Order: sequence, then structure tokens, then C-alpha cells
Amino acid sequence: MSGLALKNVTKQFGSFHAVDDVDLTVPHGTFVCLLGPSGCGKTTLLRMIAGLEEPTTGSIVLDDQDITPVPTHKRNLGMVFQSLALFPHLSVGDNIAYPLRIRGASREEQKRRVEELLRMIHLPGFADRPVSKLSGGQRQRVAIARALALSPKLFLLDEPLSALDAKLREAMQVELRQLQQRLGITTIVVTHDQREAMTMADLVVVMGEGRIRQAAAPIEIYRKPADAFVADFIGSTNLLEIAIDGSGRITVLGQAMPELKMPAGISKAAVSVRPEDVQITAPGMGTIDGTVTFVRDLGGTIETFVEASGTTIVSVATPRERPDVAAGQKVGIKLPAENCVVVKQ
Repeated sequence: MSGLALKNVTKQFGSFHAVDDVDLTVPHGTFVCLLGPSGCGKTTLLRMIAGLEEPTTGSIVLDDQDITPVPTHKRNLGMVFQSLALFPHLSVGDNIAYPLRIRGASREEQKRRVEELLRMIHLPGFADRPVSKLSGGQRQRVAIARALALSPKLFLLDEPLSALDAKLREAMQVELRQLQQRLGITTIVVTHDQREAMTMADLVVVMGEGRIRQAAAPIEIYRKPADAFVADFIGSTNLLEIAIDGSGRITVLGQAMPELKMPAGISKAAVSVRPEDVQITAPGMGTIDGTVTFVRDLGGTIETFVEASGTTIVSVATPRERPDVAAGQKVGIKLPAENCVVVKQ
């Protein structure tokens, strides 16, 4: 099976481009997270894949079949909405069996499939339980089971975990990823949660202003962002202005960094360096010198804020590596060149 392909997909509402000329190939069995800020086009793109919106231009191909003109109910996909959309007057089993009943499955087949899915989502024996008596996490599992009842080729989820508390959300991220790996089903999740995307996805698709800014594995997105937008949106980073000295070398806050090169065709760029890669040393040792303005102890990590030449740089360390500094102290900042990425602004 070849998976999903989006070819030059555009969606306009009047003159506004909600999705603008998107090309994306998703191999069969891949877990994809569409990630980006509100209004970036990720939900509109998911709705077009689902058949709930029609592309203005472009095509959507699933396993070598152009499904652009195919109505939603014939696309062989399962979908979980942010609201879950469970039927409150039906039991857990009847909710899960609903798509099977619509397709004309026998009572025996419905019962067998419901029991199989309840075991899969770790809720055996819940078939007769009212939906209203379930916890948030249990309702989430039931919505997932219902979406998988017809063994779809494609599994779509729109902000599925956003209503859960932080601890339950993290547990459900792991469960959803493990379930997807067991089933081997191509899965696309819309989220604005960077941690969620980094935790679950094989492929992270970062969107901004209707376009794909970068599509890559989570670690590549984090370590080699395509531009300043991606670097700033994924995790935390220090975006530092670049200057070019008289010899044509890149300098950052007055420090020459000959190891860094300006990419061809870019006129305005910055250096992205993650806080965990910023090293705090004694001042005056060939480093960028500054003053500690704030130290924040978060238990598992310690954040140190340093002001240098009017710019705030954040360094993160573990308690074991905690620098012995305090607000008002003069320090040096070292930016290892191998951890610095020159990005287009």
C-alpha cells in the first residue's frame, strides 16, 4: 500500500487562502501530526482529507485512488472529533457498534467486534455501561474504538486530547501511539501541542499561514528547523541576530563564529540555539558576557536568564549541572557552534 498523497491542495474562502498549495506524501502506516498555531490551516487540511471540505484546487490520493470527489462515507476512514460526538443516550457498546449497524452488520458481528475493540482499548466488560458514567479518558477510548470499528484505511483525529487534564493527556498520548503501532494504520492528528507531536509522531508537519513550513521526523524538526518560525514554534529556543563583520564572518552579539555559514540566497537570518545547549561559564573567557537577570528552579530543570547587549538568552540545566549563579552576577555565555543553526527569518 502506498499511503496518502496531497497534491497541490489549496482551499480558498473568498480571497483568503486557508490552505495554500500543500504537497505532502504520507507512507502507509505512518503516524502524522499536523502542528501549528491557531488559524494556520491544519484543521481545514484535515477536513479536506476527510471529505468534509472540498479543495478549491488540487487532489487527495489514498492508496493510488483519487478520493477528491468521493463523499466522506465512502472514503473508508475513521475520525475522532474534538467534541468526541458520542451519543449520550446510547450505551458504550451501542456507540461503538453504530457504524457497523449503519453498514448492515449482523447482531453477532456487531457484538464480536465491540468486544474485540473494548479489549483493545482496555475497557472489557463496559459494553452496557452508559456513556454518561464514563470518565474523560474512558470516553476518549470509546470514541477511538467507534472510529476503528470498520477497520478504516485512514484514522483522523482533530485535537483529540485537548479536553483532558495534563496527566491523563500524556497517558493517552502513549496509549494512542501504541494502539496505532499495533494496528499499523495511517493516522493523522491535528494538534497545537508541540510535546504531543514530539511524543507521538513519525512525521511532524509544521504549518504556518496555510503552508507547510517543514515536514520531517520530530528530532530533525527540533534540531534542524527549516526557518525561524519552525525553530520558535517547536519547543523553546534562543533566536539571536546575526551580523557580518568586515571579514565576512558571522558574529553573534559581537562574538565571531567562523564555523557558521550564511546559507545561499538568504539575506536575513538568525542563529537558533536551544536553551539546553547554552553553557554558562566565567566571564571574560572569549565568551559572550552578560548579567544574570533571573533564575527559575522548576524541579527537574533550572532556567537561567542572562542579558547580553540588550538581548535575553535562556540556558537550561539539570539540577546536577546547575550553575552556581544568582541574579545580578556577571557570567559568560558559550554557544557551541555544533548546536547552532542558521535559520531564515
